[in-house]
Amino acid sequence: MTTAEAADTDIEVAETEDAVVVDLLEIEAGLAEVEKHDHRFLDRELSWLHFNRRVLELAEDPQVPLLERTRFLAIFASNLDEFFMVRVAGLKRRIAAGMAVRAASGMLPREVLEAIWAETRELTSRHANLFRDEIVPALADQGIELVRWDDLDREEQKKCKRLFRDRVFPVLTPLAVDPAHPFPYISGLSLNLAVLVRNPKTGKEHFARVKVPPTFSRFVALGNQRFVPLEDVIREHLKRLFPGMDVLQVHSFRVTRNEDLEVEEDDAENLLAALEKELLRRRFGPPVRLEVEASITPAVLELLVSELGITEEEVFRLQGPLDLTGLHDIADLSREELKYPAFIPSAHSHLAEVESAAPVDVFKATQRHDVLLHHPYDSFATSVQRFIEQAAADPHVLAIKQTLYRTSGDSPIIDALVDAAEAGKQVLVIVEIKARFDEQANIRWARKLEQAGCHVVYGLVGLKTHCKLAMVVRDEPEGIKRYVHIGTGNYNSKTARSYEDLGLITTDDVIGEDVAHLFNNLSGYSRNASYEQLLVAPDSVRQGLLDRIHREIGHARAGRPARIRIKANSMVDEKVIDALYLASREGVVVEALIRGICALRPGVPGLSENVHVRSVLGRFLEHSRIYWFEDAGRPQAWIGSADLMHRNLDRRVEVLVRIPGQDNIDSIGWLLDLAFGDDTEAWVLQPDGSWQRHPGDVHLQEALIERQRSRRT
Repeated sequence: MTTAEAADTDIEVAETEDAVVVDLLEIEAGLAEVEKHDHRFLDRELSWLHFNRRVLELAEDPQVPLLERTRFLAIFASNLDEFFMVRVAGLKRRIAAGMAVRAASGMLPREVLEAIWAETRELTSRHANLFRDEIVPALADQGIELVRWDDLDREEQKKCKRLFRDRVFPVLTPLAVDPAHPFPYISGLSLNLAVLVRNPKTGKEHFARVKVPPTFSRFVALGNQRFVPLEDVIREHLKRLFPGMDVLQVHSFRVTRNEDLEVEEDDAENLLAALEKELLRRRFGPPVRLEVEASITPAVLELLVSELGITEEEVFRLQGPLDLTGLHDIADLSREELKYPAFIPSAHSHLAEVESAAPVDVFKATQRHDVLLHHPYDSFATSVQRFIEQAAADPHVLAIKQTLYRTSGDSPIIDALVDAAEAGKQVLVIVEIKARFDEQANIRWARKLEQAGCHVVYGLVGLKTHCKLAMVVRDEPEGIKRYVHIGTGNYNSKTARSYEDLGLITTDDVIGEDVAHLFNNLSGYSRNASYEQLLVAPDSVRQGLLDRIHREIGHARAGRPARIRIKANSMVDEKVIDALYLASREGVVVEALIRGICALRPGVPGLSENVHVRSVLGRFLEHSRIYWFEDAGRPQAWIGSADLMHRNLDRRVEVLVRIPGQDNIDSIGWLLDLAFGDDTEAWVLQPDGSWQRHPGDVHLQEALIERQRSRRT
C-alpha cells in the first residue's frame, strides 16, 4: 500500500472483542522518526563474535563442570571455524567484487573486517591461554592428562612408535616443494606440518608439507586417561618419511577456506547433480585464515603466506596445539562426576505410558488434547519419533507428508518413512539438500527415500525449505482426519537431546487445512499464500509480525495492556527492529531472548528505553522461536522455524503457527516469565552492544530440568 492510499485507509487488525484500528500514516510517521536515529543497529558480524565470547565465558566459568568447560572450548573453536568459512569469506568476496556497501550498522565491509581481526585475535589468544593455563592443569588434577611428546615416559613412546609404524605411517604422504613439485593444495580445516629438511650431502634445504590424517583421533590415547596430540607423534617420527635427510624445523599450521556454496539453481536442470558438483568445488575455495604455532620461524611463515595468498591480517599466531575442536573427544570421556548431572527426558504427560502397558497411541492422545512439546525436557523418541513410526505402521493411515532439513545419520524418522512407502502409503518428503554443511548426508537420504518409493521433492527453486512440518492423513470412522506436527527444530533424534525446541501435535482442522495447502505449494504449482493459523515466509511472516507489533502499539495508545516477547536465535531484520523501536517509543514493553546475533540496540534514550534483551547459554542449545503478544490481556503465541533474519524472511520457506488452546498459551507464557525473571541468570545486552552477565539464583535450563523431574515423582 502506498502512502497516498494509506491516507484514506485505516488497517483494522481485530481479533479480540475490542477492535484495534491502526492508522498506517501514523505508523509511517513514527517509523520516519525512528529512522532519524543514526547507528540504531548493532553490526551483525560483531554481534556474532560477542555470542562466541559468551560461549568462551562458559568455558572460563569455574562453576561449570570441568569436562563441560572442555566441551565449550571445542564449541568455541568449531563456531569460529564456521564463522570464517561463511561470514568472513562473504565479506572478503564483497570487498573483492567492489561491493563496498555500508551495512545496516553503518560500517563498510573493510571496517567490519578490521574489527573482526581485532576481536578474533583477542578471543583466540584468550581461548588458547585458557586451555593451556587453566583447563589442562585442572584436567591433570582429575587424572586426565593432555601431555606433549617430551612428557611421555619410555613405555608411552614405544606405544606411539608402534602406532606410527603400524597405522599412521602407511597413511601419510609427504609433499615436497621444489621446481618439479608445486606448492600442494592445503584443504580447509586440515591440520598440517610444515617441514624444513636438509640434504646432508649438498647442504641444500627443502620444504615439505605433511597432512595430519583426519581419520585418527585428534588426541592419541596412551592409557590411564593420558593423551598426546597426534601431530606430536608424527613430528617425532618424521625421519621415517624423509630417510637420509636432516629434519631442521617442524611447525603446525591450519588453513580456513571459503566453504559457502553457490548453486545457480535456475540454470540447473538437475539440482542434485549441480549441488554435488559444487560440493567438490567447495574444497578449493580461497583461504580466509591461516593459524600457525607461535614458534614458527619468519622464513617458513613467509613461504606459507606467499604461497597461500594470505595477508598478514589473516595470520593468527597461537600457542599450540592448534585445532581444539578435537577436545570433544576428551569431553566425551566416561567421567560423569566431571559433567552436568545426567538428565533423561521423560514422556509428555499426554503421551506418558501406563506402567506395563503398550506405548501410548499418539493419535488417540492427540484427539483428546493438543500436545505442546518442549524438548529436550519432553522426550523426542516418545513423541515426534513415535508419531511418525506409528503412522508408518497404522493400516488406517493413508499418507504421510514431511519436511526434512537436517536429520541424524541413523535416523529412525527416515526408516519409518521408508517403511510407510514400502507398505503402500503415500509418502511425500520435502528434502532440503542445500542445508549448509549437511548437503552430502541429505543427498544420500533423498536417494534412499526415492528408492523406497517415496515422492521426494527438493523444495522451491530459489528458496530453502527450512520449516519443520509433518502431516499424517488418517481414515477414521468420522471421515478423513489430519494430524499435524509443527516444530521449531529439526527431525533429528540426536540433536533433540541437546537442542531446546518446541513442537505442537494437533488435530485442529484449520491448522490441518493450512498445512495441507502448504504441502501442495511445496510439491505442486499451487501458490496459495493465504493461511488462517499460519504465517509462511517469504509471503507473510514479516508482514504478519509487523501487523501484530502495530496492533500492540494500538493497544498501548488505547491504554490497554501491551507487551511483546520474542525468543529467537537471531534478530537482524531492520523492518522488524524498527517496528519494535516504534513500539518502545509508544510505551510497549519489548522483551527479547536472543541466543546469538542481535542487531537490536536496547536502552537508547528516545528510541528503545522499553526494550530489554537477554541471552541464555548452557548445557542445551536454546533453539526455539517464540513470538508472544499481550493483545490487551488475551495473549497469542506463535512458534515456528523462522528467526528474524533476511534469509529466513525472504529466502526460505518458514512457518509460524498460532498456538491453539489457553492451557498451551499459558505454558508458553510461564516459560517466558521464567526466562525474563529478575532472579534468572542471563547475559544482558547493553546499549553499546556489549553483554554483561546478570547473576541469578535461577538458571533457566536447570529449573526446567527440576520441574520435569518433579513431574515424574
